[in-house]
Amino acid sequence: MIFRLNSTLEFCVRPPATLFLSVRAQPSRCQTILHESASISPAGSGEVIGSESGGNRFDRIKISEGTRASIHYEAEVETQCSFLEPDNLRKVSPAQMDPALVTYLFPSRYCQSDLLGRFAWQKFGKFNSAYDQVVEITRWTFENVEYLSGTTTSATSAYDTVTQCAGVCRDFAHLGIALCRALTIPARYFTGYACRLEPPDFHACFEAYIGGNWVLFDATRLAPANGLIRIGTGRDAADVSVCTAFGIASLVSQTIHCEATENDFRPHTHEDLETVAVSLAPPGQ
Repeated sequence: MIFRLNSTLEFCVRPPATLFLSVRAQPSRCQTILHESASISPAGSGEVIGSESGGNRFDRIKISEGTRASIHYEAEVETQCSFLEPDNLRKVSPAQMDPALVTYLFPSRYCQSDLLGRFAWQKFGKFNSAYDQVVEITRWTFENVEYLSGTTTSATSAYDTVTQCAGVCRDFAHLGIALCRALTIPARYFTGYACRLEPPDFHACFEAYIGGNWVLFDATRLAPANGLIRIGTGRDAADVSVCTAFGIASLVSQTIHCEATENDFRPHTHEDLETVAVSLAPPGQ
C-alpha cells in the first residue's frame, strides 16, 4: 500500500540551540521511500544524520541566530505488511535470543518493567501463549487506561500510567512495552505516521518480538495497524522523540497529514488481531 504524508513543525528558539527532529519515514525492506523532500528554516542550518539505507534518521538543526526554526517534510511511502498466524508465534527464550534483542528485555527510562513484574504476571501470566498475553495486555490497557490529552508530561512513565489510569498514545505504548518485558517478551517503541488517525498527529504504539517476528500492537485502537508508516523505533520515546532539543526551544505549531493513495485500503482493526497478527518489520529485524 502506498501512503502520501507530510508534516510541518515550527519552533520558537533561543539561540544557541540544536534540535534533533525525527519526522522522516524509515527506509527498510518493508518500507520503501518512493519520494521525499524536506525544507528547513533557517536555510542551511540542517543536516540528516543516521543511516540513509535503514535505521532511524534525524534532522539536526543548528540555530545560532534568530528565534524561529521549522521543518516541512513530505513523502510517498510504500509499505508491505506481513499477516501472520498467531498459533505459529512462539515466545523466544532469553537463553536462545539474538544478543541484539536482549536490550529490549531490560527496563528503560519510561518502561520500568522491573517495577511491574508482579502486576504483569498476576494479570497476564495465566495466558498460555506469548501472543495471547500481549493481546490481553493491549485489551486491558484499552479498557482500564483513559485516553486523555493533557494529563501526562514528558516525564510520565509506564509506572505512572498504571497508577493514574490516563494517558496518550505514548503512555499506552510505554505501558505495553513494560508489561511485555516483565513477561520476558522483548518489546520496543514505534513512532510513525498513521492513516485515518483523528485528529491527525504523530502516533506511537509498540512491537513485541514473538516467534522471530516484530508484531505490532496498539492499545489506543485509534489507527489501523496496516495504516502505519514507521519513523523510528527504540527502547522507549527517549530514543525517537519527535524533537530533542539541546538548548531552549518550544513547539509553536504543527500539522500532520497521512492518507492512502489507493481507494481499496482496508483497515486492519483490533478485532482482526484475534485471528491475524500484523508485522511491519523484516523477520528478525
